[in-house]
Amino acid sequence: MRFSIIPFLLLAIPLAEIAAFVVIGGQIGVWATLGMVFLTAIIGSFLLRWQGIGLFNRINAEMRSNRIPGRDLVHGVMILVAGILLLTPGFVTDSLGFLLFVPAVRDLVWRLLKDRIVVQTMSAGFQTRRPDAGGNARPDGVVDLDEDEFKRHTDPSSPWSDERGSLNKPDNGPGRAD
Repeated sequence: MRFSIIPFLLLAIPLAEIAAFVVIGGQIGVWATLGMVFLTAIIGSFLLRWQGIGLFNRINAEMRSNRIPGRDLVHGVMILVAGILLLTPGFVTDSLGFLLFVPAVRDLVWRLLKDRIVVQTMSAGFQTRRPDAGGNARPDGVVDLDEDEFKRHTDPSSPWSDERGSLNKPDNGPGRAD
């Protein structure tokens, strides 16, 4: 059976947060501990906004120059996770959140992930025939065929074929016979 780390983290992180609150609260006091948690949430929201806006501008610049902003998109996800971690009360999550705001740490995570990420794009064009396959292909993608290069074959099982007569019958409306 394959071990998943997520259930382990869902148990380990709250336990580590409780232990950190007890230890830090015992050293500096309850009010100072709560003040630190509140302060890290405020700092995290400012960092999220500041780095998020800069990253958004870099993604826009990459898109305008017709490049895929893969690295910047992954950095954006890491900044979002960092913001969530900093808004979550606790010292362990705050430490992880502040680490993700450091660009060198994000670059390290990017280098570890980039070979596992596949970016797929969609093209908006149509596929045209090659000029050597018959027809005259033009630069605008239009293929000009002669009459001997095109034949129409009707499928008798198609509801739109002339053999079944579905297109030749007038539509008299619902429930009306011909």
